[in-house]
Amino acid sequence: MTRRLPRHEVLLTEGAEQDLESIYDYIAESDGVANANHVLDQWMKIVDDLAHIPERGNYPKELAALGIREYRQTAFKPYRVIYRILGAQVIIYLIVDGRRDMQSVLARRLLGA
Repeated sequence: MTRRLPRHEVLLTEGAEQDLESIYDYIAESDGVANANHVLDQWMKIVDDLAHIPERGNYPKELAALGIREYRQTAFKPYRVIYRILGAQVIIYLIVDGRRDMQSVLARRLLGA
């Protein structure tokens, strides 16, 4: 008999929704709608994974270096997805190109600096 894992509800903050829309629009404009849809498909796989096993993500090294271990991350290259697990919910705060200056992005969006 297969054991069924509990399912978490995955929610996006307004900022994460804007991130996803911006990424999709940029890719659609620069690389075509087919490539933007491929990224959206990858995104949906991430959401499904987080709904089933959110603990699999590691701690963002930029936050772990500050002793902050309440956020986790997962990725679909080159994008990083930063989230928290709150009970039966997974809240996604940030979807960002990992090639950006992550220290300043995380400080501004998560720590309010």
